Amino acid sequence: MRRRPLLRGLAAGCAAVLAASLAPVPPASAANPVITTVYTADPAPLVVGNTMYVYAGRDEAPTGGTNFVMREWHVLSTTDAANWTHHGARATIGTFPWAGADAWASEVEYRNGRYYWYTSVNGNGPGWMNIGVAVADSPLGPFTDAKGGPLISDSTPNSSPLNIDPTVFVDDDGQAYLYWGGYWGPRAVRLAANMIDTVGPVTTPQGLSNFWEAPFMFKRNGLYYMIYAANDTQGCVTSSSYACQRYATATNPMGPWTHRGVVLGQVSSTTNHAGVAQLNGQWYMVYHNADAPGGGNFRRSVAVDRMYFNADGSIVPVVQTRTGPPPNPGGGQPPAGTNLATSATASTSYVSPWENLAAVNDGAQPASSADRGNPVYGNWPEQGTQWIEYRWPTAQTIDRTATYWFDDDQGIDLPASCRVQYWNGSAYVDVPGQSACGVAGNSYNVTTFGPVTTSRLRLSITARTGSSTGVLEWMALQP
Repeated sequence: MRRRPLLRGLAAGCAAVLAASLAPVPPASAANPVITTVYTADPAPLVVGNTMYVYAGRDEAPTGGTNFVMREWHVLSTTDAANWTHHGARATIGTFPWAGADAWASEVEYRNGRYYWYTSVNGNGPGWMNIGVAVADSPLGPFTDAKGGPLISDSTPNSSPLNIDPTVFVDDDGQAYLYWGGYWGPRAVRLAANMIDTVGPVTTPQGLSNFWEAPFMFKRNGLYYMIYAANDTQGCVTSSSYACQRYATATNPMGPWTHRGVVLGQVSSTTNHAGVAQLNGQWYMVYHNADAPGGGNFRRSVAVDRMYFNADGSIVPVVQTRTGPPPNPGGGQPPAGTNLATSATASTSYVSPWENLAAVNDGAQPASSADRGNPVYGNWPEQGTQWIEYRWPTAQTIDRTATYWFDDDQGIDLPASCRVQYWNGSAYVDVPGQSACGVAGNSYNVTTFGPVTTSRLRLSITARTGSSTGVLEWMALQP
């Protein structure tokens, strides 16, 4: 259970605290907890490009303290889920002139070119905990109060018994949803396009079995997921003083929800608060525990571990580790040079009806081999050897290609081999002196060769047995 700390009258010193905290701390190497310079709790991840930002409260309770002391929200970031940068405090209770204390759980969501930070904060007026919202043009701020008062408070009709732990989700159609609540009281409401007003009535979601607090919502393969803290003793924890993370799924963002089980067991702190995000093709769960030196129930620290899904969409229970996940840097940056592919006309031996050949030379930057954020090319269900080809109206001189493979784990896999060929005026032949044609995932595979001047270039791709192949980007680079 959360207990109310006595933190009135603390806003005045927050500006100085914030200014002193803005300089980022150099990246810390892989381990759980991810940082130990300060205590951090209630993490909420947001992926922007190839960077995961984690927004967390700071625990400041003294050794042996028995209440939460939380006055500011911090930001951590990583590009590989193993090495982390601490950006310090990016918002405090002083960010909200109407607030007095208690910088509890928060989450940031992006919409309309801006970043909206939804927070649990104690207001000065009637009521106990409120939900505020700040806004910035960058994931690192500066953040300012977006509304001038609470978005959700005790005066909100059908508000939760404890208005804390907001999670905001923006669906593919642009509609945003807010979930929150504590003391067994989950609540949900639609948000207006401006992200700082609600639309329609506050509802009580159905199906979130044994809900206690800390909801977090995400979507995968058209299915909505809600993870949340529970403290029941029916397969969750052995003592209701602790909590686990349960999860439920739905086909509509407002539910009803179907309970699916426990996704994260009891941690070393009494509270259990988590979030989920996909970075560089891998899913991760961020959560907190009491494992940092000197840690405890009011001195918690953020940790991260990999998360996996079964074929039916259910989640494999997350395994807590002290080492953290291995580095997953994703694809990095494309090789330097002028990419002639963007001016070419592409053709292929076969493209799946639901895929798009234009993906191979649209100039998009993949985040991983599983990235569907942009169009993708795939040739499922074809197997054996397939090809993609570029044609230019006039001859071009080329000495390198770079291939970023598509791998969806659903029939399309990384290829067994490949080779680069060019049109010599009468037939396709291998380019001279080509280096190995790489087939690694999550990176650009660069193939070098002696310069050729041609109006046609072909990538011949041989699939692994039982699989088809796909390409996210194929670059043709001039010397």
